[in-house]
Amino acid sequence: MEWYERTGSTNEDLADRARTGARPGLVLVAEYQSVGRARFDRRWQGAPGTSIAVSVLVAPRPEPARWGWLSILVGLAVREGVESCTGAAPGRVSLKWPNDVLLDGRKICGILCERVGDLAVLGWGLNISMDEDELPVPTATSLYLAGLPCGKDEVTAHVLTSLQRWFEQWQRTGQLRREFMSVCATIGSAVRLHQDVESATAAVVEGTAVGVDETGAILIEDAAGRRRAFGAGDVIHLR
Repeated sequence: MEWYERTGSTNEDLADRARTGARPGLVLVAEYQSVGRARFDRRWQGAPGTSIAVSVLVAPRPEPARWGWLSILVGLAVREGVESCTGAAPGRVSLKWPNDVLLDGRKICGILCERVGDLAVLGWGLNISMDEDELPVPTATSLYLAGLPCGKDEVTAHVLTSLQRWFEQWQRTGQLRREFMSVCATIGSAVRLHQDVESATAAVVEGTAVGVDETGAILIEDAAGRRRAFGAGDVIHLR
């Protein structure tokens, strides 16, 4: 593990290292990212020292068609790590498909997984000590604001321990459907999914999220009872 006070992006740094021969298992941690990224190249940045960014290099065994599970297994690991580190009551920490961890219904962690050849970079950013005026978006929160203080090194260790277990389970089974659905706030919710947030003419789908398929894609059932699977998109919980 390599720990830095600040960097541009742990995901970009690790991807560069992977291209020059880094081996799976390398972990980069930073207390501040000046160009931290979320999905769709969105910026995700907080005040220096108030969050932690972690990126892990792995060599997935299942075929790339199942790599949609990577963000989900990271979410499962973060959720479990936060619970074990802070003692949060069951149900307070949940997941939002495909790549957010929620605490009391507010975003505490964003996840970004990226392919680098035959390897993958698993990255997440966790809000630790942000105050209200330091949150990147109004719908976010932090461990501090939720009354669940936990040190950066401690929570990182808990999450990495959980990540190893979830990754090994996925390597064996190729999916984590039952485990994900039991802790995902999206399942059973009325949702609106934007298929391409960069396009003004992007298709928008509304319905009820009823599950995920074998690749980790979300299943949405419309008012007519038709179900469709979506491997990517921006989801809004309507209720």
